[in-house]
Amino acid sequence: MRTPVVAQNLGIFITGNINRLFVNREPWQVATITATIVLSAAWLWNFANQEESIWLRSKKKFFQYVKKLPSVRHKIDEELSKTNQNFENEISKSCAKLYYNLELPKNGLSNEKILKLVDQHLHIGNYDWRDGRVSGAVYGFHEELVDLVTKVYGKASYTNPLHPDIFPGVCKMEAEVIRMACNLFQGGPNTCGTMTSGGTESIILACKAYRDYAREQKGITKANMVVPRTAHAAFDKAAQYFNIHVRYVDVDTESYEVNLKAFKKAINGNTILLVGSAPNFPYGTLDDIEAIAALGLKYDIPVHVDACLGSFVIVFAREAGYKLRRFDFSIPGVTSISADTHKYGFAPKGSSVVLYSDKKFRNHQFTVTTDWPGGVYGSPTVNGSRAGGIIAACWATMMSYGHSGYLEATKRILDTARYIEQGVRKIDGIFVFGQPATSVIAIGSHVFDVFRLSDALCKLGWNLNALQFPSGIHICVTDMHTASGIADKFLVDVRASVAELMKDPQQPVTGKMAIYGMAQSISDRSVVGEVTRCYLNSMYYTPPLDEL
Repeated sequence: MRTPVVAQNLGIFITGNINRLFVNREPWQVATITATIVLSAAWLWNFANQEESIWLRSKKKFFQYVKKLPSVRHKIDEELSKTNQNFENEISKSCAKLYYNLELPKNGLSNEKILKLVDQHLHIGNYDWRDGRVSGAVYGFHEELVDLVTKVYGKASYTNPLHPDIFPGVCKMEAEVIRMACNLFQGGPNTCGTMTSGGTESIILACKAYRDYAREQKGITKANMVVPRTAHAAFDKAAQYFNIHVRYVDVDTESYEVNLKAFKKAINGNTILLVGSAPNFPYGTLDDIEAIAALGLKYDIPVHVDACLGSFVIVFAREAGYKLRRFDFSIPGVTSISADTHKYGFAPKGSSVVLYSDKKFRNHQFTVTTDWPGGVYGSPTVNGSRAGGIIAACWATMMSYGHSGYLEATKRILDTARYIEQGVRKIDGIFVFGQPATSVIAIGSHVFDVFRLSDALCKLGWNLNALQFPSGIHICVTDMHTASGIADKFLVDVRASVAELMKDPQQPVTGKMAIYGMAQSISDRSVVGEVTRCYLNSMYYTPPLDEL
């Protein structure tokens, strides 16, 4: 009962004070005061009416101002300089046996010399991925297939599907790859898509398509998308490129699948896209795509399924004898799917597909420029000219494997993954995150810092992926791990390493892996970003000419 009285009194107070502002004022003063009030109100409204919370924006602003203080900036720059030097030293050390070519050779090298140099470049590094010691990265390697795709790529290396009148055969190959992929993901006759250079481009293009679709069909100009916290970082990249706000939803701490109640609450009138993973990269768990698609139908919002990592393994899992919830176009409401043919499709790096339930969505993926003096220009993907060799090599790989080949590979990979998962679950001191759907097994510990386990396995020649929030590591099982003895060797090394760590579980992590733990504790995430940029810059390191 008190609320109307309070509101009334507040209104009287505000009105009275505003009236005093205008009493006995000159017209120009009234105009100035009015403009100031209007602009201030507009600024306050704009500040409050943002997708990002006031707390988060205030926190970022605070850190921005603090970092501008000379003493703080000097300290940060000093530490970044050391970090950058460390990264460059690591790169330099890893390439120490190679000569750096900083200028064009005076005369071109012979084919024999070039091939010898290529072999030298390809055989350096700290890990031998051919022995199945690396998580993900290389999903399959068979000499016969490498020989085939090398020959195919060589034949098609100069083709460019940007010119379909010149290279209609390459365009036909791409169309066939898309149609075969649509059929594998249970798409009907209206499904369509394009090939891309990788999963990130597939996701970026889907986000671009839905942003433009929502702007044209619904008039949405402040777009957001609802995305599980575990969805691939490519969605954040798309958001940065296309000015889409990401409304992240946390996962359930038991299942490590997206929390559906929180997911539903995150949807609003500016939501242009709902996202689910099949499976997600960190934990390998499968979001409830049917429930997400039902929300998409209810609120008339497109639903994208990221199956980049699941690829063809998740497609053939049921036929290989593994039970999975539905995730594909057989679910009403699923409007697009991304899948990497270069992962469990075993095609060469640089190939992926993005598929749509209807051409109306794909049409908004396309970029069309109609008034350019060079002519009407249209391209389906980010690239204009595209590598026809990659398209042909992907097509050749799919034709080579066939249905039976992919089914056999899927069974090998999933059998190995479940064998490793069961073995890890029996080891005291560590646990498996959630219920892995396909090939990823994520490991954590409540007893010791799990990054110590990663460091121990690294010293034994294993290269695993580090996870954060919470700390964890995972192994992404590929066809490389299905070779005889690899899975058993991994479990033996994990058991031995855990047993050693359990002797002194409270010991802190040291060395490189300490960086991951430390990075999680830094409140100002922009500092972590600056360190990451140092790392990315170091990848392009070359020594000065006078040091050669």
